[in-house]
Amino acid sequence: MKWKTNILDLKAYQPGRSTEAVKKEFGLDNITKLASNENPYGYSLKVLETLQEKPSQFAIYPDGNGSVLKEALSRFYNLPEDRFLLGNGSDEIIGIISRSILRPGINTVMATPSFSQYKHNAIVENAEVREIPLTKEGDHDLNAMLEAIDENTGVVWLCTPNNPSGVYIAEGDLIPFLEAVPKDVVVVLDEAYREYVVAEDYPDSLQLVEKYPNVIVLHTFSKIYGLASFRVGYAIANEEVIAKLNPVREPFNVNTFGQWVSVAALEDQDFVESCREKNREGLQQYYSFCEEEKLSYYPSQANFILIDFGISGDDVFHYLMSKGYIVRSGVALGFPTCVRITVGTKEQNDGIISELRGLLAEKRNK
Repeated sequence: MKWKTNILDLKAYQPGRSTEAVKKEFGLDNITKLASNENPYGYSLKVLETLQEKPSQFAIYPDGNGSVLKEALSRFYNLPEDRFLLGNGSDEIIGIISRSILRPGINTVMATPSFSQYKHNAIVENAEVREIPLTKEGDHDLNAMLEAIDENTGVVWLCTPNNPSGVYIAEGDLIPFLEAVPKDVVVVLDEAYREYVVAEDYPDSLQLVEKYPNVIVLHTFSKIYGLASFRVGYAIANEEVIAKLNPVREPFNVNTFGQWVSVAALEDQDFVESCREKNREGLQQYYSFCEEEKLSYYPSQANFILIDFGISGDDVFHYLMSKGYIVRSGVALGFPTCVRITVGTKEQNDGIISELRGLLAEKRNK
């Protein structure tokens, strides 16, 4: 078979362990999953009401244009509908951008460690990948990224707040970077966790899209809106950019129910604000724990925290899993002595912190 040689060593995306698999392996009845940065508070009640009220239309294709959702986004952001591109999660839009621009002879610049799908899609398109290590504080090294850009660069990826470090790019750092990037190079601001951010100097990406035609902003309904299983994301960009990307999009790529519930979720900003406040309270639980235990961590603007335990992240991961908590080992994320923990409810955070204190006590007594 005539496979692309560049995909032969490519690995499929590896999701975190499922609750059922962990229950079976360790003989546990209750599992708390804090590995995939899902919203522990679920979703708005408006979503449930919408699902109950809407008639079933399983035999009918979705609206391929996503008109109702685009109308809702247009009202919410006060932007024309032609500034939005809908995707089967923002993951699909990353693929659409890559497929539209990247190819042999074209390179793409990204931070590392960061979201794995930037590199994954570049490899599929047989483009050159230029990875720039994060600073020791977990920031994008924007100066080094600028130096990596040349006449053959197609896309620069900026994940802000970054996954897995949780660190964001401040406006004062981002604006000079955008000014320096060549105008024919696309800059993607992946803001999957934007709704969790409370930093006052976080950039207004809508203004950036207006000022810089080469900027594409990615948002998702999978995180704070709690709609991960419906798979709905979207891009905001200049209308000419959207017009170039849209033909590459698969037809009917956003399912009917995903469109309906996303509109409902967008209308309930009280729920979003509540989740943001509870998330900050949860992060403070972890900050206090780390400071008491003298553990290094990355201050987060997202709904997760990356903590350095000074031992293999896999060891911490397996210990917690045996206690009924699923987290994400930093070994697979590029932080081998760290663990990434999704911020849960207060009770979930208290529970996992208690288990972590037990692990650290065992470590000290050895």
